Parts: sequence; structure tokens; C-alpha cells
Amino acid sequence: MSSVLQPASTGNEPSSDPSSEPSPAEKYRPVSSHLAIAPPVSVVIPAMNEAENLPYVFKTLPDWIHEVVLVDGNSTDDTVRVARELWPDVKVVEQRGKGKGDALITGFKACTGDIIVMVDADGSADGQEIVSYVSALVSGADFAKGSRFANGGGTDDMTFVRKLGNRALCAVVNRKFGARYTDLCYGYNAFWRHCLDKIDLDCTGFEVETLMNIRVVKAGLKVQEIPSHEYLRIHGVSNLRAVRDGLRVLRVILDERSNRRALRSRTHAPTLASVGPVGTAAPVVPVRRKAS
Repeated sequence: MSSVLQPASTGNEPSSDPSSEPSPAEKYRPVSSHLAIAPPVSVVIPAMNEAENLPYVFKTLPDWIHEVVLVDGNSTDDTVRVARELWPDVKVVEQRGKGKGDALITGFKACTGDIIVMVDADGSADGQEIVSYVSALVSGADFAKGSRFANGGGTDDMTFVRKLGNRALCAVVNRKFGARYTDLCYGYNAFWRHCLDKIDLDCTGFEVETLMNIRVVKAGLKVQEIPSHEYLRIHGVSNLRAVRDGLRVLRVILDERSNRRALRSRTHAPTLASVGPVGTAAPVVPVRRKAS
């Protein structure tokens, strides 16, 4: 994929050959009056009983989104009905397992876009920030990682204890895996779909975000942090539990560290033959219907 930005096409440009295929510029979708992009963008929203929050979530989504994939975690309210009313083309996928990680993995499999964006259904994320994530990917990053603590970011929804825990866990990951993150446990991220083949997600809970952050570093993918502001959940109560989920995150870190050591040992193990060691981006976005 080439990282070429094109002016937005009006669709009225004359063609030198009427029988020819549309020009590349005509295939780009307008993001603004000055900018257009080619790669389709899929937005994955895991949701369980978030009918009251979805109007706020969908209202901020850009109208150039290729598709919205809502993963319904067996909601008992009107989550699915409300989603279809707000975004008629929404792709609803039923979650058969449990946990946020399971929901995201299910949603990723259903995506058809080249770029995938993860957005929470509680109203804490501003969909207008998606353009910043996509711009980073189009400019050469493999993984655009949201950060509430990068310059320009912020949060209205973290207690002192959670901030302290996030900072400590982030420091451990940076030290053990050679990362340079400012935020670890945040679910607003975007990436090229091909990255999924390299990070092989296999966890079901909230710790999936940490697992992704670690494995993109282990895979040698290019990561760019995106300043993001986290708002308060609008309705309902979060299922996040600081101590319980903090311990799960720590367990993931330790497991990934152990796996890395085991792989290094296998890579450098002597054999009968030898005792020595064995030795992507495009533009900005597509369009559907914007929620009213």
C-alpha cells in the first residue's frame, strides 16, 4: 500500500477515455474538502447492555467509516435494536464466549476493512479522534496506540489507585520488552488488519489490551502513540475491577516474559549441525451513513 494522499474527488471529473476504469483519485473517499483516503476502515464496538450509551458513541463516528461491527455480548436490553436504528448498515455479530478480549477477537474476524479501530461502547471515547489514528497508520505506523498520558491526552475516569497501577505496569512492560509506552491499559487503538497474523490474540478479558501492546513490540511492528482523551462512562457501571484486572494484566506480562525467554532458549539451543545461534500505509477513509 502506498502512502499517497489525494484531493477529495467530487465524482464529476472528466475522463479522457469514457470506457476506461475510474481514475485512482475517483476511488478515494472524502474525509474533508481537502483530503480523501483509500483504505476502508472498520470500527469494532464490543457491547453488552449499552443501549443508552450507543447514541453518544455513534454520534461521534465519522461518516466516512467503511463499516461498524457491533459485537453483542448477549445483551438483555435494546442494544442491537438501537444500533441498527442509529447505523442502518451496522454489522451485528453475536458473541458466543465471554469477556472483552473474546468480544474483540470475534469482532476482528468479522471485519472487512484494511484498518481496524477499537472503540468502547460506554461513551468514554470520542470517535472524532479516529482520523488521528488513521493518519498515523497511513503515514507508516503498523499500530496506532491511544494514550491518555501522552502530551495532549487526558482522562476523566481514572482514580489515583488506577493511575498508579497503570503507571507501574507500564514501566514493567517498557523495561522488560523495550517499549516506550506512556499508557498501557487503554482500549482505544487502531491497526492494519495484517497485524492480527503477527500478534495471535488468545485471551478473553480486559487484559487483551495489554497483550496486544506487548505482542506488537515483540513482533517488531512500528507503533505510534496517539494522544486521546477518555471521558466518563455516560450510563451504567463499568465491569472493570482495579485489583482483579490489575492482577490479570500482571499475569499476562509475566507469561509473555516467560514465553520470550523460552523462545530465546530454543533459538539458541545447540543442535547436531551447529552450536551457534540460529540465525505497510495508505490514506484516510471511507464512508457510510452517519448516526443521527
